[in-house]
Amino acid sequence: MLKQILSKLPRKLSKPDQVDSAGSDSGNITANSGNGFQCTNVGSALSSKLNVVKRVSSAVFPTSIAAGVEAVEAHLSFKDVSNSQKQNLFVSKLNLCCEVHEFSDPDKQDLKRQALIELVDFVSSGSAKFSEPAIAAVCKMCAVNLFRIFPPKYRSNSAGGEAEDEEPMFDPAWSHLQIVYDLLLRFISYGSLDAKVAKKYVDHSFIVRLLDLFDSEDPRERDCLKTILHRIYGKFMVHRPFIRKAVSNIIYRFVLETERHNGIAELLEIFGSVISGFALPLKEEHKMFLWRALIPLHKPKSIGIYHQPLTYCVVQFIDKDPKLASVVIKGLLKYWPVTNSQKELMFISELEEVLEMTGMVEFQKIMVPLFRRIGCLLNSSHYQVAERAHLLWNNEHILNLISHNRQVIVPLVFSALERNAQNHWNQAVLNLTLNLRRMFYEMDEELAIACQRKLEEEDSRLSMAAEKRRLTWERLENAAALQPFAGNILVQEKPAACSVAC
Repeated sequence: MLKQILSKLPRKLSKPDQVDSAGSDSGNITANSGNGFQCTNVGSALSSKLNVVKRVSSAVFPTSIAAGVEAVEAHLSFKDVSNSQKQNLFVSKLNLCCEVHEFSDPDKQDLKRQALIELVDFVSSGSAKFSEPAIAAVCKMCAVNLFRIFPPKYRSNSAGGEAEDEEPMFDPAWSHLQIVYDLLLRFISYGSLDAKVAKKYVDHSFIVRLLDLFDSEDPRERDCLKTILHRIYGKFMVHRPFIRKAVSNIIYRFVLETERHNGIAELLEIFGSVISGFALPLKEEHKMFLWRALIPLHKPKSIGIYHQPLTYCVVQFIDKDPKLASVVIKGLLKYWPVTNSQKELMFISELEEVLEMTGMVEFQKIMVPLFRRIGCLLNSSHYQVAERAHLLWNNEHILNLISHNRQVIVPLVFSALERNAQNHWNQAVLNLTLNLRRMFYEMDEELAIACQRKLEEEDSRLSMAAEKRRLTWERLENAAALQPFAGNILVQEKPAACSVAC
């Protein structure tokens, strides 16, 4: 009797059913014939760490989104279905492209490639309308195909990244990846895309995984990523602070820990245009990015790979706020290379660009340590470094700054010019030195003569000190020679007063 009564009572839903009804799956993507949005989990054999879809599935792409979406055969063409069914066919083709095939299965590869091309053509036609299920399907398909773990780097370059003399490495799957990137770019750039809906799927997790792809060794992939990230930054204003913070973290890790990353140049190219759009006055956050990220990027040995976009970013900051010029020059002096002449040439080139935008007040703050460094550069035994340092005086703006502060600057570099005139091995550097010394005499003859006289006095004083040391050592040697020896052992005698002044 009791069993009959209990059997008539309504059953409570099981725990898995409750989870499914709430719209959050367990993280695995399984085949579901009743749901046109579900994708097949091809990578179920992989661990949870390597399963890309698991990282972005349940929270970013909830299953409840697909409710009410009518499944359409994915192998149909868009021209073979009615306009009302094109949206559903679009989602079905996206789900078909979520399957990742091995290279050993060319038939399925070709089928997927054809579907991807049809998707790109459909979006390019302008007839696509991105509903929320379609937006979620696009993001899921891109996540499955693009987000992956790169193999360890076996490059010989210990500094990381591509060296200037190294051949780039190309991804063998690029023929498919390129179409997926093209679809993602057209999707982000689509005029009628609702950013308020799309930001739920192009979220922080999606952006972080996208930024991870910048470490790809394929320059074609990094170039696509550069364009896509720039469009995301422009489309989703709500994500801009997060993108800046995430890129800063990549730079911190590169400078302070690994010094290995392939995409620093591309990230800096993006930020070159981002910095030019900063509103005035600059926020403290933006200045911190300059101090803590851009200036320390001058330290790594691989700076030659990204120095050009780095210089552009620095110049953009100074263009926004000229008061930052002295901060940048102090940073350059802090990280100035000592034994790497190629880095010195890059630093001198950047220094000239910064000085061209530096005002008199900011110049006076840093001119003493700056021209002490320039004096060392004038004496460099590497002729290209010495030559490039001499050519700074050919810049009219820099020459104007120097002439107005010649009482301080000329004494700092005059001795370096004299040493060059006497000792430098390169004839081109010697000629530049003589021209520069002549320029100082024409600029302020009295100051140049005073510097010459002071230099002669200093040389005389040093010569006298050297002669005094020589005589002292000579007397010491003579005194030591007079000491008696017993065999090889020095006989201890009563110390006598020594007239030698040490």
